[in-house]
Amino acid sequence: MSQPPSPRVSSRKQPKQERSRLLVTAILEAATQVLEQEGAPRFTTARVAERAGISVGSLYQYFPNKAAILFRLQADEWQSTSDRMCRILEDTTKPPSQRLRTLVRTFIRSECEEAQVRVALNDAAPLYRDAPEAKEPRARANRVFQDFMQEALPEASRTVRQLAGDLIVDTLSAGGSKFSKSPRSSRQVKVYADAMADMFDAYLASLQHR
Repeated sequence: MSQPPSPRVSSRKQPKQERSRLLVTAILEAATQVLEQEGAPRFTTARVAERAGISVGSLYQYFPNKAAILFRLQADEWQSTSDRMCRILEDTTKPPSQRLRTLVRTFIRSECEEAQVRVALNDAAPLYRDAPEAKEPRARANRVFQDFMQEALPEASRTVRQLAGDLIVDTLSAGGSKFSKSPRSSRQVKVYADAMADMFDAYLASLQHR
């Protein structure tokens, strides 16, 4: 049986004038507020337009459907997170263990700070996760992390580095998602992140001696 086509997630047009850019920003801010307060099941273009104080027709000039808005929010989040993570991993003035610890702290803190919107976007993921555009924002982060793993485990085989990298990414993602489901203090975030970083550091150290 053939799969139904993925919904269109590309914006209709890119804003060029300052007024248009401000309108798109207002739409995205309104969309974030609707997600935070009402969740993905009640997320509609009509609610976003009402919150932004514009007509649905004005919204459709830039976003053809709610999937396009959700994808833009997710893509912006991916890009922001990717940029932060890459800057940390590419800072060769610091040893790999220190960069990894900073990465874990930054990621866990981000997960907790953006938990409400992130949960709503995850609920809406079936709308856009299979779109070709969804894979592009993460490509650079994957390459940078692979380079980091080669630096962290220079003597290890490619297979070992790949497995180690997958375990770290999967554990960080799953752990951050679960931990951020409840409100956390800054102290709790630091303790949890440092414990996870200690675990990763010990794991990588053990691989160096095999």
